[in-house]
Amino acid sequence: MAPKAATFSNRISYVTLGVDNLQRAVSFYRDGLGLATKGIIGNEIDNGAVAFFDFQPGLKLALWPRKSISAECNVPLGAVDASGFMLAHNVANTAAVDAIMQQALDAGATVVRPAKKFGWGGYGGVFQDLDGHLWEVVWNPHDGSTG
Repeated sequence: MAPKAATFSNRISYVTLGVDNLQRAVSFYRDGLGLATKGIIGNEIDNGAVAFFDFQPGLKLALWPRKSISAECNVPLGAVDASGFMLAHNVANTAAVDAIMQQALDAGATVVRPAKKFGWGGYGGVFQDLDGHLWEVVWNPHDGSTG
């Protein structure tokens, strides 16, 4: 029997973060981290208010209120659990790690793991945004995915 043709690709188009206060989250990412956005759109639609930020071609970050995600996806609005998900941002060198960690701290983030050298040769730290989402900022000299 021939394998079934795949219908799910390995390409992610959006990463959506659920937030408790959309305006505060937009301010953090736009004003604090310097990410470009057109701001909040969709306020006129029930559960439609959202903000988008362009990342690399084909990938956007979306910020959507947790209560809207709950309502639209028919799942209970639960407690925030930071340990369930982490985004990573690989950068070109250790100085970039330090600069981004400081920028996030200045914007109101909480540093949960200060930047440090790793035994495997890399360097990085982790901050939490205002809604508790974890972001690792790391320089990895081995994988070539810095940028």
